[in-house]
Amino acid sequence: MAPPPASGDNRPVKTLRLTVDPAHLDSPAARSAIAQAAAILRRGGLVALPTETVYGLGANALNSDAVAGIFTAKQRPAWDPVIVHIAGEAADNPMLRDLVTEIPDAAIQLIAAFWPGPLTLLLPRSAAVPDAVTAGRPLVGIRMPAHPVAFALIREAGVPVAAPSANLFGHISPTTAAHVLDDLDGRIDAILDAGPTEHGVESTVIDPCQKPMVIYRPGAITVAQIRAVAGPVELFQPAGPLREGPREALPSPGVGLRHYAPRAHLVLVEDALDALPAAFAMVAGRYSGQRIGLMLPNELAAHAPRAVHVFPWGRWSAPEELASRLYAGLRALDAAGCDVILCPLPPADGLGAAIRDRLRKAAHMPER
Repeated sequence: MAPPPASGDNRPVKTLRLTVDPAHLDSPAARSAIAQAAAILRRGGLVALPTETVYGLGANALNSDAVAGIFTAKQRPAWDPVIVHIAGEAADNPMLRDLVTEIPDAAIQLIAAFWPGPLTLLLPRSAAVPDAVTAGRPLVGIRMPAHPVAFALIREAGVPVAAPSANLFGHISPTTAAHVLDDLDGRIDAILDAGPTEHGVESTVIDPCQKPMVIYRPGAITVAQIRAVAGPVELFQPAGPLREGPREALPSPGVGLRHYAPRAHLVLVEDALDALPAAFAMVAGRYSGQRIGLMLPNELAAHAPRAVHVFPWGRWSAPEELASRLYAGLRALDAAGCDVILCPLPPADGLGAAIRDRLRKAAHMPER
């Protein structure tokens, strides 16, 4: 059953939970689950699916009514475009050819290096792409997910799949099926549960049509990796201050001012690792009498202030661990009833740039 047009909340639906073991996609159970989910997509319904970054909320990207259902279920404003996911051979892909009118040389190089994978390319859209996908903009974001379940689902459905993160708009992105159901149970038709995601932060979004290329959202594919493959690239700098409710469409998914936010008040702490314990204690003192949560690096396990609820975040020296556990930690501290969450900001090198981007948007604090 497809959701109604975007005129308010969905009427309640029974969300079907389909479990798939990514290591056994040829099993009868996996084939059946993927076939059910693909049939829902083909008929215009909504399916949450695992990717290597986060869980996405998928709909047939060529069906404008189905895409409208994403915005309704997520309570997502129309000015925020969504990413289209494709499957098949990375080079000369039929789905990609149908969605775009041009593929510049830089994009071809990036596709060869990083697809399937967590890289979204902004390319000139074809007439087949509904306006709702791009918020009326001339470029469409496209990526080919590396997660075997997402790849198999798209291939089985036979249609490109529009899929922003599977959460209520502005809330913490989901990295498990349970996170999806916390936000969207009863609002979507089905979820493919394939366990926790790998990277934990959304894909890098890049416009390869500009010179130099522009990264609109840092992610698991870093600036250095892109530069090594395709040449000069710079991070997006908005011409003016971003607003929570802009009057016009955003230039890319993932550049809105407030995303990924917990219900608790998020306080970011920036300092050298050895100075963080003193900084935590000082900041925690400002919130005396409130339930405080702390995203604590493993190296500082013995240095948590008293009377705080600790989430063991991972090794400060391993940004891939911090990224993969970021959203799970924020959700866990929210679930623990914390009023305030303290979180250190990692260095901006490599994957740290993506972690900082998500935390600053969650705290409503653009990078200086």
